[in-house]
Amino acid sequence: MKKIVLSALAALTLGSVASNAADVKLYQDENGQVFTKPAEGRTLIKDKTVPMFSKADKLKFSGLTYIGATVKDFSDAQDTTAQVEIRRAYFQLKAYLLDDPKSYYRVTYDMSKDVTGDEKLRAKYAYLYLNNILPSTGVEIGLAHRPWHDYEEHNAWYFRNISKILIEDKVSGPDLSNSADFGVMFKTRTKYFDADYGIFNGEGYHAFQVAQNGMSFEWRTTAHILGVSGKDKQTSKTYWDASFFGQYNQKHKALTFLNAAGDNINVGNEDLVFGGLHTVYNQPSFLVAAQYVKSLDTRSKSIDTGSVASPSVSNVSAQAGSGYSANVEYRLGNDKEYRLLARYDSWTKEQPSGVKETEDKGYIIGAAWEQNRNVEWVANTIITDNEKGSAKYSNNGTAYMLTAEVKF
Repeated sequence: MKKIVLSALAALTLGSVASNAADVKLYQDENGQVFTKPAEGRTLIKDKTVPMFSKADKLKFSGLTYIGATVKDFSDAQDTTAQVEIRRAYFQLKAYLLDDPKSYYRVTYDMSKDVTGDEKLRAKYAYLYLNNILPSTGVEIGLAHRPWHDYEEHNAWYFRNISKILIEDKVSGPDLSNSADFGVMFKTRTKYFDADYGIFNGEGYHAFQVAQNGMSFEWRTTAHILGVSGKDKQTSKTYWDASFFGQYNQKHKALTFLNAAGDNINVGNEDLVFGGLHTVYNQPSFLVAAQYVKSLDTRSKSIDTGSVASPSVSNVSAQAGSGYSANVEYRLGNDKEYRLLARYDSWTKEQPSGVKETEDKGYIIGAAWEQNRNVEWVANTIITDNEKGSAKYSNNGTAYMLTAEVKF
């Protein structure tokens, strides 16, 4: 059992600010819990170090929070809204359990609002990572990363604090996939080539897989054209990547239609199949990235309803369509601490034959200041311009945002 010693002063400052920490006395009970007041069963700690014990050789803690204020001016009859929000709050622990120093257990807790607006705390990641089970290849087992999201957010789009990536966007994007799921993901890393690929439940970390749903095969392959991996090193590296990513999720969503009697009939489940091409070029002073995504419709366009009056209906998957996204970033300052950013998204949902297709569009423009390695500020505007007739037309408007990203 390894012993980790923490400063008592540091422990105190987590709970409160002491005007004179040297005068504070600490007491400990038989279970090792520390108190600031005496009581029966508590003994005075003369040495101001507090012992903690772990069966891991090393523990690593980290945290990340997006604190924001948003004013949304809708373009239709809806009233302007304003709110201060905690968009996400993550707390993470890594425990290094094995002889290999790159193998570990990770758990990440995520606080965010549910559909009712209530704050919920859930596990975002909880997996065992085993390094080099094959040459240049490790594996995540449990509630793990999905192949694409983590790559784009750490190599091409560094502002998850204000907007999700295209395939996860619900406002003007297709909402194809979220960033974590229950499964097994393999991670191959070489100088000129990366790949993430795995088998998952397919419904994501905050959804339940029902018995009739199938599994999901998901992948990302990336060529490092200059032989440089740029993950989280955008201000000190020059890199150029080209990626192919996608997902084949069997029986992902129920296929239903309303019959002549007004009953909602389930006639099976549709697959979710999409693929994308992405490229990013980065130098310390700027970044430019672009992608194209195509999502296929795998269910029949014409279904027999059994009704004489209406013998068939035409259907297209709610997530079938195609779109693209491009973003740029320009950096200034001695340490590249000031950034100008812009992004454009477009998604066109596939429609049944004879029905007009509509385009959903989003524009982002903003500026960021990295105050230090722990705090970054972002001021930006997001314009949602979904075409009339789109199911997301009511989202249209302009959002003015101020964000503080806090990490340690």
